[in-house]
Amino acid sequence: MKHVTFGEKSLLMGDDAADTLLEYARLVADNDRADTVTLHAVSPDGNTVEASFLLDTSTILMVESTNSNMEPPDNSEMLADLRDRIDAVTRPVVAKEDSDWTGLDYDLPDVT
Repeated sequence: MKHVTFGEKSLLMGDDAADTLLEYARLVADNDRADTVTLHAVSPDGNTVEASFLLDTSTILMVESTNSNMEPPDNSEMLADLRDRIDAVTRPVVAKEDSDWTGLDYDLPDVT
């Protein structure tokens, strides 16, 4: 478990969730973007909550270790989505040139 501090609120969540959130926050800021992420966390009063984070270039986010033995809330679905977002930024799809398109005997319509 790790403490995630966002604004004036500190929450507990699993190591993977906290580390992936931090990584995605960096990518969002590096690319001058904004996005929202919702993860399950444990609030200071011990309740399991859904926490939504607005990430942008001015996000202040801190992740720190803890010695908690508490079972982290399940974020497997959210983490799969978040990792897909990270992949989309770090490994964008590049269109491949299709040799079948070259040399076609087809006139494109004149749009002028």
